[in-house]
Amino acid sequence: MGKPTGFLEFQRQPQEYLPVSERLGNYKEFVRTLTDDKVKVQGARCMDCGVPFCTNACPVNNIIPDWNDLVFKGDWQRAAAVLHSTNNFPEFTGRVCPAICEAACTLGYNAEAVGIRSIEEAIIDKAWSEGWVKPQPAPARTGKKVAVVGGGPAGLSAAQQLARAGHDVTVFEKNNRVGGLLRFGIPDFKLDKAQIDRRVAQMEAERVSFRTGVLVGAKELPKGVASDAQETVPAADILAEFDAVVLTGGAETPRDLPVPGRELEGVYFALEFLIPQNHAVAGDGANPISAKDCNVVVIGGGDTGSDCVGTSYRHGAKTVTQFELMPQPPERENKPLVWPYWPTKLRTSSSHLEGETQREYSIATKAFIGKDGKLTGVKTVRLEWNEGRMGEVAGSEEVFPAERAFLAMGFTHPVASVLDAFGVKKDPRGNAQASTEASGGYATNIPKVFAAGDMRRGQSLVVWAIREGRQCARAVDEFLMGSSVLPR
Repeated sequence: MGKPTGFLEFQRQPQEYLPVSERLGNYKEFVRTLTDDKVKVQGARCMDCGVPFCTNACPVNNIIPDWNDLVFKGDWQRAAAVLHSTNNFPEFTGRVCPAICEAACTLGYNAEAVGIRSIEEAIIDKAWSEGWVKPQPAPARTGKKVAVVGGGPAGLSAAQQLARAGHDVTVFEKNNRVGGLLRFGIPDFKLDKAQIDRRVAQMEAERVSFRTGVLVGAKELPKGVASDAQETVPAADILAEFDAVVLTGGAETPRDLPVPGRELEGVYFALEFLIPQNHAVAGDGANPISAKDCNVVVIGGGDTGSDCVGTSYRHGAKTVTQFELMPQPPERENKPLVWPYWPTKLRTSSSHLEGETQREYSIATKAFIGKDGKLTGVKTVRLEWNEGRMGEVAGSEEVFPAERAFLAMGFTHPVASVLDAFGVKKDPRGNAQASTEASGGYATNIPKVFAAGDMRRGQSLVVWAIREGRQCARAVDEFLMGSSVLPR
C-alpha cells in the first residue's frame, strides 16, 4: 500500500474522450490513456484491502492491489509482469471489459471506485511502448500437436499458453483474420485492431501457426453467422492429425425476432452491420449496409446495441432510437444490497452521447412495416411488469419511423454443426458439455476434444474467454504430458 491516506486525498480521475465532433469522422480509438502522473495518483487510491474483492470478482483473478502499488512506486515493468501473470491480453480487457472488478472495489462501497481498468490499460500500453512485451518461445518442444478451432480470445489465450508449454499449436479461423468478435464484432473505435495484430505477431514468434479462411467441421452456417472461409476441413481430418483439439468458437448464433415484416430489406442482425464495417475499416471493401440519412432503430440495450448506435452515427444516421424490453434501471445501484456483485443500474455508453440517442424502455416490437419490400417503420407496444411478468399496455401501440433496424438481442449458442461434426454432447442451452473442474476440466465426451470460452459457457465477456482459454490450456497440457506447470 504505497500511500495509506491516498483514498482520502485523491479523487477518481476518469479517462478523457476526444470531442464528439472529432471522433465521428473516423473509426479510431478516442479514449485517451492517463498520463504516468495521473496513473500514479489513481494507484495511490487503492486501499490494499485485506480481502481484495476486486481480485475475486475478476474472472482472470488479476492481482490488482499489487500492480496498483507498483505503478504508485513507479515500478512499471514489474507491474506489467504481474499483470501478465494472470492475463495474456490486458490491452483487450483494458479497453472493452466492463470492469467487474471496479464494481467490487471496497472503496466503491461509499465512494468512487479505484479506476482499475484505466490503470490496467496504462500499464500494458507502457509495456508495449517500452519494448517489455516480447515473445516467450518454449525452450524445448514436446512433439505434441494441438488444433485450436476458433481464433477469438479464448482460442488465442489457449494457443499462447500451449505454445509456451512446448506444443505445436495451429489455430483454425473461418474468417480472413484472427481475433473473433474482438476483430469483427467490436468496432475499431473501441478496440484498434493493431492491438490484435501485434499479439498475433508475438504468438507467431512463439511458433503458433494460424490458418485463416478455414471452416472446420461445419458445412453450412446459420443465418447471421459470418464466414470468409475458402476451405472446409472435416472434423475427422483434424482428429486424425492432432493429439488434442480445443473448440473455442464464439456463441455466434444470433437471437432472431420472428414478427411480421422480418423479411423486409432494412432489417438486419447487428453483426450483419458491424462485421462488414470492420472489414471496411480494414480495407476489405465497402460496407453494403449504410445508415446514412436513415432513421435507425436498434433493438437490444446491451453492448452490441451500443456498437450499432456508435457505428450508425459515424455513417451519418438521421436519428437513432434504441429499444429495451426491460424497464429502465435505476441511475444508481443500491450498494448495501448488491455490493460486491455486478449491479443493475442505468449505463450510458460513449456511443449514446455521440448524438441525441432516444432510449426507450419497456417496449416490444410487434411488427416491421414497409413499402415496396423496404422497411419504413417499426410497430411497437408498451409493456408493464408485475412481479417479473410482462404484459402489454392496452392502447399503447406506436410506430417509429425507420429505414434501418438492427437486431442486437444477444446470441443463443455456438454453431451447432461444429459440435455435431465432432460428436460433442451439448448442454440444454446448446453449448458444448464440459465441466471446469481442476481435474479433467474442459474435456468433452469425445476423447482428446476440449471446449472453452463461448463454445462451452455461451455468450459471455472477453475476460471470461481469456480465463477459460488459460484454464483449458492447462487441462490439455495435463492430458498430453501427465502434469502441467501452466497456471490455471
